[in-house]
Amino acid sequence: MSRPRVIEISGSTPLERGTRYGSAAADLIADSIAYYRQAFARQAGLSWEQVLDHTRPWHRLVEAEFPEMLEEMAGIARGANLELAEVVALNCRGEIMYDNWFSRVDSSDPAGEQPDGCTSFSLTDQAAGDGHVYAGQNWDWRHAVRDTVVVLRIVQPPKPTVIMQVEAGQIGRHGANSEGLALNANGLGGRFDDSVGIPQTVIRRAVLDAAGVSDALKILVRTRAHIPSNALLTHRSGFSIDIETTPGPHGWEYPVDGLLVHGNHYQAFVPPQLADHHRPMSPDSLLRVPQARRGLVEAARPEKSVDVRTAIRTAMSDHLGRPDSLCAHPDPRMPEIDQWSTFLSSCVDLTSGDYFLTCGPPCASSYELMPFNLYG
Repeated sequence: MSRPRVIEISGSTPLERGTRYGSAAADLIADSIAYYRQAFARQAGLSWEQVLDHTRPWHRLVEAEFPEMLEEMAGIARGANLELAEVVALNCRGEIMYDNWFSRVDSSDPAGEQPDGCTSFSLTDQAAGDGHVYAGQNWDWRHAVRDTVVVLRIVQPPKPTVIMQVEAGQIGRHGANSEGLALNANGLGGRFDDSVGIPQTVIRRAVLDAAGVSDALKILVRTRAHIPSNALLTHRSGFSIDIETTPGPHGWEYPVDGLLVHGNHYQAFVPPQLADHHRPMSPDSLLRVPQARRGLVEAARPEKSVDVRTAIRTAMSDHLGRPDSLCAHPDPRMPEIDQWSTFLSSCVDLTSGDYFLTCGPPCASSYELMPFNLYG
């Protein structure tokens, strides 16, 4: 993976900020669309024209509940010389692939249910030997889109400044803000009903736009998502909570000895709608979570921050079960379009405001300091 493109944007309106984003990432957004044209056809059985047609309910819902988000998407489309529906589709890629209401996929079809990844962590209450608060994750997704990742710094007063890593064209995913609030997220799987809910990119950006933990919790608890997703919130004060959000009920967990780890299976509860026939969406999540916990306890030993980050990187580089390991690698037994990997690991020091990413899997790349600070 090449070093993610760093894009800093500002402007007085969401449209202006989005236009600058779309212009700066136009080539990468085009690459992302090229991939998802194929992926949606394979997994959801939809042509690109059908995909664009099916974005209309999400368009209307986001416009009604989060109008500034749709305005920013419109700016991205303008800057990248695309249709708005194409940008909406990129922001609904998980919803289209995993739980669209218009094209139920046969679960017996190996192309229908694809594994998902991501393992998130939070270190508080002396779980890090330097006394700092850390949040981060291994971001696992389709290997083919690894070079479309961008790191955004968005200055948007009066809202907090946001730093996050996203696929080009998306308005939200994983990151932190200038109020010292970090969000790390993981897919959960499970189908609930045929109603349309808010896309995850919009929910996650709304959380990162929040002025504090209380506001972020309100967004997660009160917004009806289209698909289930896990949200790990960490605040520089040392508060941390993990919330398993679904279109129905929610579950939650708190740290144990300052350590909180989540993967891609329900850990706090199993929604009653799924209980009778529930199986983890990603069986390897059952392996990744305990391996991460086992490794991350070592971060409590060193006293220097650089050594704490080394301990975190070592933990997140675990290869038990490879290729479907905590540090995941493409499986050559799978078609290339379906292969996934850990193409980036994040480690955000919420105490100092330093933002670190690996350029590729953590086993092959050290944490690199991004050229900005959350608080400056």
